[in-house]
Amino acid sequence: MPKTFLLKSEPEVYSIDRLMREKKTNWDHVRNFQARNVLRSCKEGDLALIYHSNDDRAVVGISKVVKEAYPDPDPDHPGDWSQIDVAFVMKLKQPVTLAEIKKTPELAEMPLIKQSRLSCMEIGKKEFELILKLGDSWADFRKLK
Repeated sequence: MPKTFLLKSEPEVYSIDRLMREKKTNWDHVRNFQARNVLRSCKEGDLALIYHSNDDRAVVGISKVVKEAYPDPDPDHPGDWSQIDVAFVMKLKQPVTLAEIKKTPELAEMPLIKQSRLSCMEIGKKEFELILKLGDSWADFRKLK
């Protein structure tokens, strides 16, 4: 299985529904060095859970990395930032809320809980699988392979 990540977005800025409509997008404007380094570690074929921040606070879908890190232009800091391209894979049948993640002992060490302000993070394969199971989507995801 490829590496697994979690990417946060405010749904009013870029939602899972918009990704589903557009099929593919660039994941850009990440302005935190730790999150930028996570983007730079993404390889083509890696998978990422899409997390709606703000009011929703839930994992809502899955995307796949289709283009590895490339420059995200910033005239004030040339070369500092990177972006990746992701494609829509599927929407979860049931969003998995932050509250549900926090109350699941097997997910207690996730960066989403430990470093809640980080917008891009690597997660473990077991965490990825468990979140899909909590979202009643593991069987559907397995069928896609």
